[in-house]
Amino acid sequence: MKTFMAKADDVQRKWYVVDAEGKTLGRLASVVASILRGKHKPIFTPNVDCGDHVIIINAEKIVLTGKKAVQKIHYRHSLYPGGLKSIPYGKLLKEKPEYALTKTIWGMLPHNRLGRKMIKKLRVYRGNEHPHQAQLPEKLEIMA
Repeated sequence: MKTFMAKADDVQRKWYVVDAEGKTLGRLASVVASILRGKHKPIFTPNVDCGDHVIIINAEKIVLTGKKAVQKIHYRHSLYPGGLKSIPYGKLLKEKPEYALTKTIWGMLPHNRLGRKMIKKLRVYRGNEHPHQAQLPEKLEIMA
């Protein structure tokens, strides 16, 4: 018996809407990363982009557990000497919740060409509205 390997033409893509209100950052990100990769499908192949499109709404209402809002620090560097910038996650979630959620999900995807294709299927919005009604997205319930 041969192992099934999916081709790019075999993949049927769906659209999902995820409401982030009251959800924990890491738990939500791991489920969304799995959907973007396509691990929920029986035709999952590691070297093919089998994933679906994900729309996340209410990104500003995501929560962190414990003292992570104060103690967890987000670092970035400008690639110049002395260019290290740091910001607590609580402040980052207030100022740029879309960026915080996208960076968390990107950390759970492969860091190669395939991962860069996968992250383009993610859309994150602050409010309750999104401009993708024409794609007829399905509501995805995440328990977290």
